[in-house]
Amino acid sequence: MPDIALVLLAGAVAGTMNAIGGGGTFVALPALVAAGLPPVAANAASTIALAPGAVASAWVYRRELAPVGETSVSALTAISVTGGALGAVLLLVLPSASFGAAVPWLLAFATLVLAFGRRVSRALSTATGRPAEAGMSSRAVLVAQFLLAVYGGYFGGAIGIMLLAVWSIGLGLDTAASNPMRIAQVSAVNLSATALFLVASDALRTPLVVATMLAGGVAGGIAGAHLARRLPARLLRGTILTIAVTMTVLYFLRGAKAG
Repeated sequence: MPDIALVLLAGAVAGTMNAIGGGGTFVALPALVAAGLPPVAANAASTIALAPGAVASAWVYRRELAPVGETSVSALTAISVTGGALGAVLLLVLPSASFGAAVPWLLAFATLVLAFGRRVSRALSTATGRPAEAGMSSRAVLVAQFLLAVYGGYFGGAIGIMLLAVWSIGLGLDTAASNPMRIAQVSAVNLSATALFLVASDALRTPLVVATMLAGGVAGGIAGAHLARRLPARLLRGTILTIAVTMTVLYFLRGAKAG
């Protein structure tokens, strides 16, 4: 019998992290593996369990959503849903370690972009004479969104951090101001993947464990979103960057341990 209290706590922490800056999968996935789920099933189960919490966070932010550059909210969401579904299919048919080696490096790159992306974007706009927000076309934004959504449906770890990194360097968007849209797009990816996992995976082999983490994720998602809205922009940016650095280090350590 798994430690339900630990699973509940992991869900609450993961939901809070996802609402503030992302990275909740790193907490949820090990907890589910410790509860007895095999890695692929645990990956699918963590997506299912945390998706409602992401939706709850997005609902808190519903009046603060804004287009990403010239790309509308509806277009971006449609791409997120499509990519998330494809990523979920890949998880079910490909070897579970296919992206494992690349994830720490992707996170390291995304963390550097979060730290310096706006400065790079401003430097590029000065050099080219174009405003930073004109750096990526709507088509380029959608292509990048699709690729990240596929990754999100397949693995999901720190997809929000990677989204913020792309928007930061590609469009010069502020990390704190982009947080509501990050949450909305992550929830779209997770819901799409969840729909497939519910019918095509064995993630629900331990329904009590998944339901417990889901409850914790919803509570954490709502609390985290309200907390993030009250944090000063500078502090929120610092918190997101701290989470990104921590997740990068932890993923590298996990990869070294697995090797």
